[in-house]
Amino acid sequence: MVNVVESGSAAAGTTTGTSTNAGTSAEPAENTGKARIALIGTGGRSEMYIRAILGKHSDRAELIAFSDVNPGRVAFYQQLIQELGAPGPVAAFDPADLTAFIQANSIDRVVVTTPDYTHADYIVEALEAGADVVVEKPLTIDADGCRRITKAVQETGRNVVVTFNYRYSPRNSALKEIIQSGVIGKVTSVDFSWVLDTVHGADYFRRWHREKKNSGGLLIHKASHHFDLVNWWINDVPERVFASGGLKFYGDRNAAERGLGPRPERGTPDAGAPANPDPFTLDLREDERLKALFLDNEHYDGYRRDQDVFAPGITIEDNLALVVEYQGGPRLSYSLNAHSPWEGYRVSVNGTEGRAELEVVERAAVTSSTDKKNVVDPSATPIEEDDAIRRNGERLVVQRHWETAYEVPIVNGEGGHGGGDELLLSDLFNGPGEDPLGRPSGYLDGLRSVSVGIAGNRSLESSLPVRVEDLDLGVDLRRS
Repeated sequence: MVNVVESGSAAAGTTTGTSTNAGTSAEPAENTGKARIALIGTGGRSEMYIRAILGKHSDRAELIAFSDVNPGRVAFYQQLIQELGAPGPVAAFDPADLTAFIQANSIDRVVVTTPDYTHADYIVEALEAGADVVVEKPLTIDADGCRRITKAVQETGRNVVVTFNYRYSPRNSALKEIIQSGVIGKVTSVDFSWVLDTVHGADYFRRWHREKKNSGGLLIHKASHHFDLVNWWINDVPERVFASGGLKFYGDRNAAERGLGPRPERGTPDAGAPANPDPFTLDLREDERLKALFLDNEHYDGYRRDQDVFAPGITIEDNLALVVEYQGGPRLSYSLNAHSPWEGYRVSVNGTEGRAELEVVERAAVTSSTDKKNVVDPSATPIEEDDAIRRNGERLVVQRHWETAYEVPIVNGEGGHGGGDELLLSDLFNGPGEDPLGRPSGYLDGLRSVSVGIAGNRSLESSLPVRVEDLDLGVDLRRS
């Protein structure tokens, strides 16, 4: 079975079923002044880019082609492209032909939305073929991938952008402004706790992410966002990491310990069978988009989007804790839980002159009455699920020494992540303007974020602290 999809679905150099190869030539390149873009990977995340290129940013970018090993998902997006008003189908090519397609069609930029373990392969190939790259986080999953990307960037001089959209979320930008202003003084430590609920968190354990060889585990796939936030908030570089954690809730052993009985292999039942009432199952038939994108295309590659979260074979952790030491002296205390009854995060930044606290509740509860199993990521798809105790929302509080606390207002925009996605896309397609917060991110930011997760994974294996410089990522990540 080929593990391909969701954050993207093209497996490096592998084709299964009917080929999507439409040759290596699209329409002849015209000097339109628009960036010529090829997208590789047609999972859920690719839609944001397709809509942006064909919509608000059509005057700056042109989608020349997209690619995937699964022809069913290619057909799904061809239909969407027509619904968005494109004059005709967009060219499709085989992932194995990436280099030839870039060179034959004067591609300026490749957008990579494939599974994490393929990122390094596609980034390096695109750079060497003469294109810049935009890649969904994480940059890659291991030290070898980092070294290969670093070498390709240095040899080609081309550009790699890692899309850390959390930087653009107004609440996170507001905390950056507070720290950067100096109102709490020099940062001494950061406490950061992130909880994923039994919808969003569980979803990592039913998809390709459940195997560490595919995703690097949640320390890389998910937490690279969080580590990037801390690196950016405090403008510092991680130096040493100690990690502890394990699989404590999901997986077959934990299910057996809690007395869970026999379970179905997947959430979607056979044709004609009633839906499974188990709250941890995902019935793909209940969501029109998931059904069309994944269930209807299983016969091409065998990928199952709805695997049981309590099945054997899960190799990633669901409970994690880290201590990270930074070049400038601050310490980060970080924790991640993937089976919480609510979703959100709390971060406290301690400084020599005070403290800033940000609390975010993205989904207050997952209850049997609401059944929001198809709304996987509440930060990207806001929903109201308040209860009397915990309410959806965000609050940023600052308190200086010897003074009373005050709340900092947060102004959100339209769209996912509080309007952050729109700001990110504007920077990608229009070019970043002057930004005192320094939100645009390059490959060094990507390296710094995954370095914490890579070091953390090594620490989990050895039960010892790991220095980032000992990872040998191909470049000195320290700031001068």
